[in-house]
Amino acid sequence: MYNNNQGNQNNNQYGGYQKEFDEKVVEVNRVSKKTKGGNQMRFSALVVVGDRNGKVGAAIAKAKDVRSAIQKAVTNAKKHMIVVPTRGNTIPYEVRIKYGASKIMLKPAPPGSGIIAGGTVRVVLELAGIKDAVGKTLGTNNKITNVYATIKAIEKLTKLQERRQPNV
Repeated sequence: MYNNNQGNQNNNQYGGYQKEFDEKVVEVNRVSKKTKGGNQMRFSALVVVGDRNGKVGAAIAKAKDVRSAIQKAVTNAKKHMIVVPTRGNTIPYEVRIKYGASKIMLKPAPPGSGIIAGGTVRVVLELAGIKDAVGKTLGTNNKITNVYATIKAIEKLTKLQERRQPNV
């Protein structure tokens, strides 16, 4: 049987190549502005990008159509990716953070328990490659704020990991 795959290529829906990062559109908003000539309609898209292996990023972008807004958000998210510290399939420490009106709590979970979190926290943790964790959002239901708060919590985990590691 003839195998058409060569190296890192796969025959899938993305032009024959495997995508480097997974993308998840969390929210698309329609934004309108009153101007002298009438209403100006635009769209904003919140996108989370990750490789499911320890890197994740999020961004929001605006454009005149939805597809352009998503593409802009994806490129911005790829520019602002962070590395996620892990211990096995979970996060190393419990962390609580406040970002704007959002409060996020992340805790490590035993193996096999999965991600016990809702909405935006689940999306960020899944795309970061964390398989077992507990997360809770408090304060606000704003998806944008909750995504950025989760990213800040992961950054805080990185700082904690660096501080607790002995200098070798």
